[in-house]
Amino acid sequence: MSTFHRKLRQILMKGGAVSETAFDQAVAQAEQDQRSVTEILVKQGAAKSKDLLGLIAREIGLTPVDLGHVTPDPDSKEWFPEELAKKHGVCPLSKIGNCITVAMSDPFDVVKVDQLRLETKSDVRPVVALEESVKEAIQRCYGPGTSEMAELLEGMHDEDVEVKAAESDSAHDITSENEAAPAVKLVNAVVYQAIREKASDIHIEPFEKEVRVRFRQDGMLKEVLSPPKQMATAIVSRIKIMAGMDIAERRKPQDGKFQVKVEGRQIDFRVSVLPVVHGEKVVLRILDQSNLALQLDALGFEPKCLEDYRKAIRSPYGMVLITGPTGSGKSTTLYSALGEIHSPHVNIVTVEDPVEYQIHGVNQVPVNPKREMTFAAALRSILRQDPNVILIGEIRDKETIEIATKAALTGHLVLSTLHTNDAASTITRMIDMGLDAFMVSSSVLLICAQRLCRKLCEQCKQPVQVPAERLISMGATADEAKVATLFGPHLEGCGRCAKGYKGRFAVLETMLFTEPIKRLIVQSRPLQEITEAAIGEGMVTLRRAALLNAMRGKTSLEEVVRITLGGH
Repeated sequence: MSTFHRKLRQILMKGGAVSETAFDQAVAQAEQDQRSVTEILVKQGAAKSKDLLGLIAREIGLTPVDLGHVTPDPDSKEWFPEELAKKHGVCPLSKIGNCITVAMSDPFDVVKVDQLRLETKSDVRPVVALEESVKEAIQRCYGPGTSEMAELLEGMHDEDVEVKAAESDSAHDITSENEAAPAVKLVNAVVYQAIREKASDIHIEPFEKEVRVRFRQDGMLKEVLSPPKQMATAIVSRIKIMAGMDIAERRKPQDGKFQVKVEGRQIDFRVSVLPVVHGEKVVLRILDQSNLALQLDALGFEPKCLEDYRKAIRSPYGMVLITGPTGSGKSTTLYSALGEIHSPHVNIVTVEDPVEYQIHGVNQVPVNPKREMTFAAALRSILRQDPNVILIGEIRDKETIEIATKAALTGHLVLSTLHTNDAASTITRMIDMGLDAFMVSSSVLLICAQRLCRKLCEQCKQPVQVPAERLISMGATADEAKVATLFGPHLEGCGRCAKGYKGRFAVLETMLFTEPIKRLIVQSRPLQEITEAAIGEGMVTLRRAALLNAMRGKTSLEEVVRITLGGH
């Protein structure tokens, strides 16, 4: 453990912010993920960022700075070199006369401060900030970012690009690793920027007269770049080579993958290329292992939902299903269950298409239809591998659901996903896939419906006035409506968020298969009746779970309406 970590642990334990065990676990996780300890502590819910910063600042007598609300001097690049900032992990804030104020996360390092004074030939005055905030501020101050990509494009000549596009059938020309090639530089800049901004997807879309590059952040797409139309073919070819695709094939969809190493982290990319009217559209899914939270407590579930989920995944056998649209966090919730129940005494086997994240100690089987390794075929083999827990990436057909159901009835815990809107409609979906009502009621332990809801930025969210009648119409009680304090996004946002939102949390609806619910299913009662019975037994619906978070100020009412259907 470093000197900084030892002093930090001493400060936080003295202030009662975290336990010794929680801190040591955070250090181990931080080293594994190549992230800061404070970021891990905040991510796991062990402490709040403001509390950590306040304790550190008070202990050492330095001014704490929230870098989300501080804009570094725009001329800092001239008097504080980028290499110096990144080398020492400090962000220059201002220079008055011969005095430079810098934000740093390790104010105990007096040697570093002395070194900065020597290298800048100035009086350096440190202020304290959290490590992840300093990194973000350095990136905002120096890039590379959208501005750098714009500068990159300004130096390109259409004649050069046209030559590349014309010769794009030649693998030799396009695959050249000459970093000066415009397409290579552009793709590298876009990929790196997307990772830095924690985007989940990159969309590269050709139109008649332009190419549009968009990032998906917190579930929403935003445009970041518009390269010249002449670059379209070269960009696609470059990505195809990285993903091991056939660059000569432009009429059929292709899938591939590649891996990059950024700041010590291995990050996987899944690539899909689809022919469209004006060329080929490329979508890159970013799979960053360090963003995967395997702590159930960190997902943001309501206490009742978390209790239901924990009870189900700790059962010796039965089926747990999670439903929701693509990109609603179903895989993360399933992986978190594995993280909770994983032990040397349990044999866990997964079958996925594809394996998104690799989990140590779990046997993960990739689906490969070309080699006749379908979900159903893999499941049959898995059942001969003496499993305790089986995770099926997705149940897509009758054969798979029949095998999964039999496995759940014969002593195995089966975890999987389906695409339906809510918990109750999953029952109908299973019956439509060929199961009878008795098999559904006998095999299923729990059905969860999930969505991801954007969190309001804690730095710039604004209080809003909402009539009590509106809250009551959305499902709040009269008492809740009276005391609710609601917030909305700051439309301009601040330096640390995107138009008032930063990050997402999971909203979960859990329907436990109690005896009354099982009886209603066997009797083929209407879904509305089953849903009302579940609510009577304490089920928290998607709408209510999202609304409760809005009334706590965690999200906005607009976001509640966006991600949930009306009704209960």
